[in-house]
Amino acid sequence: MTTIRSENAEFQILRALKQSRSKRNQMREIVIEGIECIKQALAAEWEITRIITANAAKLSGWAKAMLETQQQAGLVEMKKELYDSLCDKTVPSELFVTARIKDKAPPEADLPPDPFILVLDRPGDFGNLGSMIRSANAFRVDAVFIMGHGVDIYEPKVIRASLGSIFHTNIGRIESVEKLTGIIKDRGMEVIGTDSAGSVSLAEHRLERPVMIIMGNEAKGMSIRLRELCGTIVRIPLSGEVNSLNVSCAASIVLWEVYKNR
Repeated sequence: MTTIRSENAEFQILRALKQSRSKRNQMREIVIEGIECIKQALAAEWEITRIITANAAKLSGWAKAMLETQQQAGLVEMKKELYDSLCDKTVPSELFVTARIKDKAPPEADLPPDPFILVLDRPGDFGNLGSMIRSANAFRVDAVFIMGHGVDIYEPKVIRASLGSIFHTNIGRIESVEKLTGIIKDRGMEVIGTDSAGSVSLAEHRLERPVMIIMGNEAKGMSIRLRELCGTIVRIPLSGEVNSLNVSCAASIVLWEVYKNR
């Protein structure tokens, strides 16, 4: 067991993994906080590299069992003040872990003949991105493509908002609109954009596979190039005083429309 009582080199590494996208990419490791997220990473067979706690002697039965099954992982006990400083939760869990990023094929590499794809254009909010990944997993989306510069899918807040579903989701960046266009043509996909001012009501347009759903950036909407790919731009009919929904709520509604017609 490693013990950390000050902001030493090991502590600095853990803080960098928590805060720095470039450090995560360099070390190919991520921080996972939250018991359910850790359970999902284990279920998806991600390699745990460290188990970090403020009190190794008072771990629960579940945590002790995990130590037994994850003997390749180093146990790190950390001074409580330091431990709390690394945790986002107001009441931290008894432990958090680091895990090795799984090597995997590009998300477009293994699609079914009639794919259901979600494209996220420059996602800018950790919670929204995590929630959309969670909905994509719930409604059996085949692949989630990230377009343009957005937040890191392995940011701890994204992982937590996804409730660990990210570990079961075929997700990754796609480099260009040209590659996206090739997938659309190859699979004969309908491309649906979403906008609160869309010309077609979602209530009047049946969504079925093969289909690509494009969700725009929270503040700016869809980019011009992605909008040009859309055969139809739908709006979700609303009857309240506000004329739009949070992007993650809107995504869930549109994904459900495809899922219910599976």
